Amino acid sequence: MAQQETEKKRLAVGLLAHVDAGKTTLSEALLYESGAVRRLGRVDHGDAFLDTDALERERGITIFAKQAVLRAGDASITLLDTPGHVDFSSEAERTLQVLDYAVLVISGTDGVQGHTRTLWGLLAAHHIPAFLFFNKMDLPGADKAALLASARAAFGEGCIDFSCPGTPQWEEALALQSDEVMEAYLEAGALPPGTAAQLVAQRRVFPCLFGSALRCEGVRALLAALDGCTLAPACGPDFAAQVYKVSYSEKGERLTHLKVTGGALRAKQLLRAQDGGWQEKADQLRIYSGAKYTAVPEAPAGTVCAVTGLSHTYAGEALGCQPPAQAPVLEPVLTYRVVCGGGQDMHAALQKLRTLEEEDPQLRVEWNAQLGEIHLRVMGEVQLEVLARLAQQRFGLTLRFDEGGILYKETIASPAEGM
Repeated sequence: MAQQETEKKRLAVGLLAHVDAGKTTLSEALLYESGAVRRLGRVDHGDAFLDTDALERERGITIFAKQAVLRAGDASITLLDTPGHVDFSSEAERTLQVLDYAVLVISGTDGVQGHTRTLWGLLAAHHIPAFLFFNKMDLPGADKAALLASARAAFGEGCIDFSCPGTPQWEEALALQSDEVMEAYLEAGALPPGTAAQLVAQRRVFPCLFGSALRCEGVRALLAALDGCTLAPACGPDFAAQVYKVSYSEKGERLTHLKVTGGALRAKQLLRAQDGGWQEKADQLRIYSGAKYTAVPEAPAGTVCAVTGLSHTYAGEALGCQPPAQAPVLEPVLTYRVVCGGGQDMHAALQKLRTLEEEDPQLRVEWNAQLGEIHLRVMGEVQLEVLARLAQQRFGLTLRFDEGGILYKETIASPAEGM
């Protein structure tokens, strides 16, 4: 029965946070407490399980979204760790396309910050149910009551303390979020089974949990909440999938990262673009966990996997009977002219930058034929530094960037005077 229930409840859960809130440390603790890994890695030691890229370990930040598989009770969870730095927020937003639930990590000492509000807005725009985990509660200055009050002020009264579920106070707090639930609670004197999961799925309730990821405090309570307060997503019988990312392996293989949202995907299955523009075989299906992967013959609905053999897919593409993805909310704010060092050919550099654009479509690599210049769009200077390192490591391409300019959606076109 437990195995059957596990098959029914397969979830994709994303971790999101303002930079330095302890998101990657929480992912390590979740993997450790669930038994997925045998030892705890640390960001400051450079051995975090999900920060597999050399640039990530060098800088101590997450740059690329990674996945790992763990179990929480009867739920099989694909954990997707996303970048917290604002310069890589487009990578985080692309991952939202395939999430069933999200855990928004908030520093107990810093509270709700600017980028935390941005992420909350993205979750609302994509209608993703969210859990709040207040981290670093072991540090001086972390006040549980004040944090809960600030969360309610920022995100609404649905932010409810789930530290002690099942108590009368907890049930009353849940009942206050819905007239229907309140009527049922007053009639029976208790909440009907599954009420919390229903309210969380409807985004009426946002469970708040507190702890310290570094000390593995409060992590088991979060795992229990992800098991007991979530519902399996509805999946149809016909094949459907959502592409959220394109990357390249160390061997140069093109990987299409997608979530199967209906039916099943099988190795060697013929896939087609919805507009009929291409058709190719899915050569291999890979379930990644950190840097390692397992090849599987079939990926049922709810599975997040990487597919080899597809050369025309792009981030945001819908396959099968999947509806089109929502357009990105975040847009790059800066534009830079690319300067190639050492007399390197600009056309060759353009083709290599197109490969990086496949992985991050928001780069918007543009070729100005009249001036013979390459321009690209980014979120910030840290992203520029990472791009330069990637181009050097992968293509031997030395890049510099001229002084950037701001991309204005609206600006003053001419002088104006008002009375």
